[in-house]
Amino acid sequence: MALAALMTSASMLAGCGTSAPANVKGLSQVVGTDLVGARGATAADQRRIDRTVVGLCAGGVWSKQDCARHGKESQE
Repeated sequence: MALAALMTSASMLAGCGTSAPANVKGLSQVVGTDLVGARGATAADQRRIDRTVVGLCAGGVWSKQDCARHGKESQE
């Protein structure tokens, strides 16, 4: 579920604007590479997803409400 939310957010962000991001490296540093290969099937995968969400929340990509919702739903 968290992965689906992340991918939806990423695709929505990709559709905003008419030019490429000014600094892709900066966005890469915020998002990180923890999601590469994560399937969400194990506790280790969930930790990788959570580390990515931390970057999105700290970087202001997700709202405080979205971050809180992820924390609540990932604990269920």
